[in-house]
Amino acid sequence: MGTQVLWISTEPALPADWPHHPAVWNIEIQPADEAIDALAVTDYAAIVLDLRLPGWTAATLLEAVQRAAPGVPVLAWNPNVSVSEAVQLAHLGLHQFLPAGESAFGMIDQAVEDRRLGDLARLAAQVNRDDWERMLVGASREMRQLQHIIRLVAGRRATVLITGETGTGKELGARSLHMAGNRRGGPMVAVNCSALPESLMESELFGHVRGAFTGAFQNRMGRFEQAQGGTLFLDEIGELPMALQTKLLRVLQEREVQRLGSSETIKLDIRVVSATNCDLARRMEEGKFREDLYYRLNVVPIEMPPLRRRLEDVPLLAAHFVNTVCRAEGIPVKLLMRETLERLCDYSWPGNVRQLENMVEMAVALSGERRTLVPADFPLPAPLVERPATARGHLVAVPDSGLDYEETLAVIERSILEQALHKTGGNKKAAADMLRLKRTTLSAKVRSLGPAARIAGAGGL
Repeated sequence: MGTQVLWISTEPALPADWPHHPAVWNIEIQPADEAIDALAVTDYAAIVLDLRLPGWTAATLLEAVQRAAPGVPVLAWNPNVSVSEAVQLAHLGLHQFLPAGESAFGMIDQAVEDRRLGDLARLAAQVNRDDWERMLVGASREMRQLQHIIRLVAGRRATVLITGETGTGKELGARSLHMAGNRRGGPMVAVNCSALPESLMESELFGHVRGAFTGAFQNRMGRFEQAQGGTLFLDEIGELPMALQTKLLRVLQEREVQRLGSSETIKLDIRVVSATNCDLARRMEEGKFREDLYYRLNVVPIEMPPLRRRLEDVPLLAAHFVNTVCRAEGIPVKLLMRETLERLCDYSWPGNVRQLENMVEMAVALSGERRTLVPADFPLPAPLVERPATARGHLVAVPDSGLDYEETLAVIERSILEQALHKTGGNKKAAADMLRLKRTTLSAKVRSLGPAARIAGAGGL
């Protein structure tokens, strides 16, 4: 959106009582006829009308401007109109009447901001669950890379392992993968492996025939069969018991399944996508996850990035959730104020996208009839923020209450070491090379953090 404000008037200059203009936008003055033509080629942030233009009534001028520039806020200057005319203009969509003096600046600023937030809300509202690219809300580098990977592998049959912290949207990533591929017309069957009792899990996955066990009174189709022609999503795959891991490996290798109590083999035409928020490599070291199954599942790895690594997506995500909640409640869509978005972008979101969604739902509920959402609607602490240097120029947000400098540096250093060791699978030399350090230096840094600072994968340094 442009930063120009169009002032429609017959006068070549601003009114004499218009004070010095301190705002970041520029005012361009044009007569009505030329202004209507200009609106067809220039995107103005806001429009100000002089309501006493010769040859125009206020209503016809407002309607002409709105037809030429739909969605652009229109404000009125010199509003010496009757009450009935003011009501008519309000019904026609006039954004605001401008008073004389400095307060007019704030009203124009707010109109510009309202339009920006309105555009944001409309963009969020365009999210269509049938369009996989728009299911993944965000325009950050991480989300563009995720969409690129999904686009590459969607048409393949290879199994996919989606990793990421709790609340990052792993199931949404799986559904996007399903919708992007040639199996979109088939079913998408989701199974939460951690939510099923172990005694029922085998029957749930593979099905059973009548009499297979006590209580099996009829044949039952398992989740693998239900997903024929589509996608089977196995969430929390790291919680699968070892006995079932062996059977799952065989099903994936042979592409066929047998119901419990049956010798009949059922050929499968499905794609398997699994997800986990745990470290499967560590579970393999602990003997809790089969190595051969891990490699069978992890043919194509996809990571759902935590929200703190894509804070530039917070405004769009917040607007999307506000739009979703308000429409579900049947209320007008509320606006997120600029300072509110800044507050949301200053938070590290340990609960990721799910936490942001829940916070938005709470804010909408507690804001009552108020049309805007202000910072006080989001009672967030001010923790360390891990964000790129390009995000408002700071890696760490310093709260008003201050912070412990040495402790903060230790947290940052520990985070860097953990990430490097995680990315290299605990390989100390590779981690040191990644950080441009000597191996001995990396070892010393880990030891300096003390026994309480357990570095993942750093054992034996």
